[in-house]
Amino acid sequence: MAYRHGVNEEISAVLNELWDLDANRLKPGKDYIISVQGRAGYVAKGSNQARDRARASLFSYVDEDKLRSIETYAHFVNLLDNYEMSTGVSETVTSQERMENHLFLDAILQTEVMKCAHRYLVKKGQASSDVEQFKKQLFDIWFRLYHRDRSGGQDSCGFEHVFVGETKHGKEIMGLHNWVQFYLQEKHGHVDYKGYKARGNKDTPDEDDHVLNLQFSWKDLVKPVGSSFIGVSPEFEVALYTLVFLTSDEKVTKVVVKVDEYLLEVVVCRYGFSIGTSYPKMLSSNNRD
Repeated sequence: MAYRHGVNEEISAVLNELWDLDANRLKPGKDYIISVQGRAGYVAKGSNQARDRARASLFSYVDEDKLRSIETYAHFVNLLDNYEMSTGVSETVTSQERMENHLFLDAILQTEVMKCAHRYLVKKGQASSDVEQFKKQLFDIWFRLYHRDRSGGQDSCGFEHVFVGETKHGKEIMGLHNWVQFYLQEKHGHVDYKGYKARGNKDTPDEDDHVLNLQFSWKDLVKPVGSSFIGVSPEFEVALYTLVFLTSDEKVTKVVVKVDEYLLEVVVCRYGFSIGTSYPKMLSSNNRD
């Protein structure tokens, strides 16, 4: 693979294909409006005290009709209430919840984004060309339960950690890297946005950015530094993280990519045959790299 300034050119090329194919990505200023407000401050390790540098919510508007009418979003939202918040508490998957998992996978597999990711993975020898086999692979990566807290039963999965969020012994936020979940939790008063985390000394995000490093509290616990794509479709995130996961056998993969105008570090951590965590970290935007 060729690199320029640390950028993985091959992965960047396929991620840009996914970006261009993401027809369900929502448009900033039209389908949703965010307000980045102030720069978040330092939070001591283990502390749940953070100065609030953002008086208003991060999201002032989201077109919820689109969350209901676009099939992949609708199925995605149905999954968000299927999990126990705390690690160490065994998950119980009902037949209804299992069906919801499969409906979501069926929906995203019909999108051009996932079809493109699937073709690439087949070409790299990392996935079967059979769609049903690929779906089973996706299920194992995202929905198969595993022990995150060794003291309990099967208490976590990749989807829960990355997209829903969970807490460690009720003292620490883990995961929660998805903008739809963030918006819905904020709407219900569970999330309090504290401000953006700068990407550099003078690099301030704006309302049109599709990636944001941020600080927030969730049910009175503080996440000092988090990060999330904003406005992208669920299938884009699943495709991106799955692709990085399957093209590396490292326990922790950190790949620098240029996607659209964004220079990102995509982090994917392996937990056996599943994803432990995955998230984007904004390095710069608007060609400032």
